[in-house]
Amino acid sequence: MLQHGFSESVVDWYEAGYVDAFRLDYRVILIDARGHGASDKPHDPDAYVLNRRVADVVAVLDTLEIAKALFWGYSMGGWIGFGIAKYAKERIRALVIGGQHPYARSMKSLRRVVHGGIAQGGEAFVAAMEEMFGPESAARKERLLLADLKAYLALAQDRSGLEDVLPAMQMPCCLYAGEMDPIYPEVEACSRHIPQATFFSLPGLNHCDAYARSDLVLPHVTAFLRALNP
Repeated sequence: MLQHGFSESVVDWYEAGYVDAFRLDYRVILIDARGHGASDKPHDPDAYVLNRRVADVVAVLDTLEIAKALFWGYSMGGWIGFGIAKYAKERIRALVIGGQHPYARSMKSLRRVVHGGIAQGGEAFVAAMEEMFGPESAARKERLLLADLKAYLALAQDRSGLEDVLPAMQMPCCLYAGEMDPIYPEVEACSRHIPQATFFSLPGLNHCDAYARSDLVLPHVTAFLRALNP
């Protein structure tokens, strides 16, 4: 089960090469998080509290009659992954979390970017996203121009810490981050508090590169997954 980051959708997993890497050996389940892609886009911040995002994942598993899944979330998707560990750990066989930590975090800078897009239009939003995260492809720019910015604003709420869940994360976990990602120290630090955690770093990569460079990420993750079935 693959869960994307902020402003992305299931399309990004395809474009980055992850789906092709797994489709022959796994049943790949992709979810557009609420506020994104083809999912509902409520404008009420209460719609995006973490336990509701986790409930979305559980609802998909229930619909597909899957008792437990391997869950891989990147960035915002990783935040949802920590939420699953807190609210629905019985549904997850193993977790892969990239570019994310469970500690409290202000999302003020992200809200500022979205506010600017609402006030000045889609082009301003795309420009601000590129300033924050780096250059976007033409296809990504087109999708960003179609985004529901009021939904993005509703979901960009400050995050309360989830570090209390770390010692209870008994499922196998694989965490990673690019070494140039500002949150790299927190990702590495939290991995040391998870009983069965594997951690790997990606030298020279920033937050977005550590997702886009699937050629560097996949060897580590596939090795982790293979070790679950020796």
